[in-house]
Formats: sequence, C-alpha cells, structure tokens
Amino acid sequence: MKGKLNKMSRGARITAMLAVACGLSFATALQAQTIEQGLLQLEWGDPPPVAAGQARLSPRFNASLLKDDGSRIPLDPAQARLAAGDLYVLANRRVAVAFAPPGRVMSSAPAIQAIVPADRVTQSAPVHAANARVMAAAPINGVTRWVTLMCKFSDAADEQKDLAFFQSQYGEGVGQLGHYWREVSYNKINLAGSTAHGWYTLPSPRSTYVTKVDGKDKADLNKLFADCASAAPDTVDLNAPVGINMMFNGDLDGFAWGGQSCATVRGARLCKRVTWNPPWSFRNLAPLAHEMGHGYGLPHSDNSDGDSDTYDNPWDVMSDSWNNAVGDATYGTRPKHINIFQRHRLSWVDTARQRVVPLGDLATRDITLDYAHLTGSANAQMLVLSLSPQADPYATVVYTLEARKREGTYEGNLAGNAVIIHKVERSGTAYSIDAEVPPANRSNNEGSMFKVGERWITPEASHLVTIKAQTATGFVLTVGPPRVMSSPLPALVRPAAVSAPSSSIAVPATSATNTASDPPRRATPSRCGTRRDGKVASCALRER
Repeated sequence: MKGKLNKMSRGARITAMLAVACGLSFATALQAQTIEQGLLQLEWGDPPPVAAGQARLSPRFNASLLKDDGSRIPLDPAQARLAAGDLYVLANRRVAVAFAPPGRVMSSAPAIQAIVPADRVTQSAPVHAANARVMAAAPINGVTRWVTLMCKFSDAADEQKDLAFFQSQYGEGVGQLGHYWREVSYNKINLAGSTAHGWYTLPSPRSTYVTKVDGKDKADLNKLFADCASAAPDTVDLNAPVGINMMFNGDLDGFAWGGQSCATVRGARLCKRVTWNPPWSFRNLAPLAHEMGHGYGLPHSDNSDGDSDTYDNPWDVMSDSWNNAVGDATYGTRPKHINIFQRHRLSWVDTARQRVVPLGDLATRDITLDYAHLTGSANAQMLVLSLSPQADPYATVVYTLEARKREGTYEGNLAGNAVIIHKVERSGTAYSIDAEVPPANRSNNEGSMFKVGERWITPEASHLVTIKAQTATGFVLTVGPPRVMSSPLPALVRPAAVSAPSSSIAVPATSATNTASDPPRRATPSRCGTRRDGKVASCALRER
C-alpha cells in the first residue's frame, strides 16, 4: 500500500487515508464522500471563577474548517472528536474532512466521517498500542514569541492596565510569563522577543462584536481578531510572532478564549495562535497562561467525579486555574504547572524521563519517580501504565503517574506532596483519579493524592502500584502484577464489570490480599459505573 500511495497524487493519497479511516474501499470513498480541505481551527471559551455556592458557566468549544477561499464550515465537536481520533493534535493544521453524502443522515449539518492531516508535519509520538503511547501534539520548541495587542471598544474609554504592565507580563522574572513557560517546559520553549502594543481603538462598539444568539451573548471572535490586529499600525510586526494575545477593555461574552484564528490583515491572510482576554483574565496570569495553553493546542484536563465541570482538577492549569494557586501582588493569580501528559503532548518530556510498563509485564520492580517540576531530573518523571490495546488505538486507555510537590513559585500552594494519577482517554483528555467514594467535587482531596503506604490497582487488575517511599526528589514506587494467593482465601473486592470509556476493556474481579509481612490495610473501591455525563467512570482499587 505504501508503494502505491507514493505514486498517487496528494489528493489521491488523502482520499486513500480517509477511506482507511472510514473503513471504505478507495473507489467507494471517491463516490460516497464529500471531502473538504482547509485549516482546522479550535477555540476554547473559559468562564471566570464564581463565588462559593454559585453555578459556574460551562465551557464553550468551537471547531471549524477554514477553507482556502476564506469560507468556514462549522464542525460538530462531538463528531469531530470521534472522526479525528485525537482532534487536538490537528489544531491549527491543514486537514481533510470527509462528510457523509447527502441523504445519509437526518440532520441539517453533514455528518463527519473522518478527519486526517493533509500536511507534512511529523508527529512526535504516534499512536502505538504496544508501548501505551497516545499521539502527542506537534512539538512546540524554541522561541515562541507572542505579541500583545491592547484594543478598546469604540464606546468604552477604560484602560485598566498600561502598556508597561502588559510588557512586563512577558518578563523572565519570578511570576512572569517568560519565566513560567521556561520552567513548565523544562526550558524547551521561551518567549524571547515578546512585546506589547496599544491601546488601539476598535472601529465599532461592543454591541457589534457581541450579539445575542439563542438568548446568550456570543462574541464574534473572527471579527474581534481581524479588527484588533488591523488596528495596530504597520510598525507592529504581526508575522514573526507565533501568537497574539488580545486584551479588551470590556467583557466579551462572559468568557476568555484561546485557540487559533485567521483574518485578512493589511491585505494578507494572517493565521496565528490567539487568545481573547477580558479584564478579569488579563489581570491574572493563571487564566492568561490557560488561554495560551489552548493556543499551543492543549485541551482541558478534568477530574473523575463524573460531572460536567471540567474546572475541578487543581493539579493542572488547563483545568482549575484558580484553586491551590499562588497569589502575586502585581500579576494576580499565578499559573500552576500542567500535568505530565500535557507536557508530553508538546514533546517537553525527554524520552529518558518516560517509563512505560506494558500490559503483561510480570516483573515487579521499584521505580524512582522524581517530582514533575524538576528540570534536569536523573530519574523518570512520567510513568505510563498500559491497558489492553483496542482495535481502534485511540480507544486504548492508559494511566500516567507523576510526582508533585508543594513548593516553588507556581506549585507552592498545591494540596500536598503526592503521586498523582491521570487516566488518559480518547483525544487526550486527562482525568485525575480520586479513590474516595463518592469522589470529591474537586481533586485537591486525600483521595486524589497517593502517598507512602498506599496502593492502587488499574481497573482491569493488570498493574499494582505501591507508594513505597518518599525521597528528597520524589517517590519510590513498586510496580508489578497483583499477587495471587492460594491459601487462606483472601477477601474478595469485586468492582462492577465495566468498559473503559470509548473502548471494550473488560474489568475482571480483583482480590485484595494480605500476607504475614503486610501491614493491615484498608481497601476502598473507587467509583464504578456510569457517570452523569453518560460515560463510564473509572473503576479501580486503592488500598492503605
């Protein structure tokens, strides 16, 4: 097949890839699909924090295909995630989208059958069930220069912060964005040359950019980007930076936004990583870093309590930016680090710092897991436990383990020092594991922190992890298959038989056993069953 593809035209190769993705023959794909190419643009909308007891707005997410002629095709997010396997890896890249032929679906919008890359970008970590790797995003390395544009609506004169404030946000001092992104990326990226400009007055009032749709405010992100970028004089270089942080002097639609955008600016097409920030966002570095993370292509993280709130994992700035964060007198709430899998998506975790325990490995070994924030670590910082591979490699579930410590400029207010476990599902969403029953609404509880003396078993009982000891630089973990005792019969803890989300992994019964040398321990089954959003919850065993 490879030899044949090499002789095909680029369009034919893409059609063949789509045929494989859809399970169709090449000839059938030519007749049965409508194929569109363009730039995949993803935009995440994040609401501000709310007072205790108040309901927080749900996040918003837009996916669209920007065609070469400038027209835009909105994509259903749920369909797009399934059709791409890992949608986020394709953010800001040229893709081909296969739509079902007319008449095949009872919907006003065409159904998406497959999304495949149509560029030549090399992936840093392809899907490979054997080594439990999930596709990583295109690498982000070196100088990632950003430019800030401060834009005010024509009917609003407020200038909440001056130019010096926005310029200083990019500094290399403690608590500034240049320092933060160097630290969180292990010096893989920097913001050298980033600048700020403005304030510039937009050509229209706020009401032109924010309108009511179905009774809710909706910001025209494309127009905001086009007009704000066009308001900057020609002396401001908009082509060299990888991204543009836009600061607006009034509320948008109740959200700050991050992702990618394209517009005609100065007579040419300008496509950039972009953030859209109202005053509550740019006053704090945490939400600004969160939106820049979306600009880099990172999705949200979550916890595993099963609700619809994605902002309840305070171990990752791409989930809960506000809680367990360090305050700053100048820059508001500082950003925490991102979890180790998010770092892996951007190719910031060196291969030597990764350790994979494949399914079926019967050896029991001690593994030293250093704190995730340490640069130049001599040991593993990302431990991956693989579960049963699925026919669809994107449906293969893996667990990542990392060590976190409550210290430093950005991590100094974490809930504690512990091993944190994340379940990685389709499209790269990482869910922090909580062993309490019922799970806490926010994973800054003891159930989410695995400490010395505690044990955890993967849902299908393939791996047993024991937190053996704490060291000056992290923890020592004992990892191996669960032990099977013949006599006396152990007490049986039998979680419900479930399947991992988007997969067909069977969950067998697991046994909690004691030997004469083991201290008595408490066995607590974690959540088993169906989440409130219809997905299957994690099911595992934690012992202490």
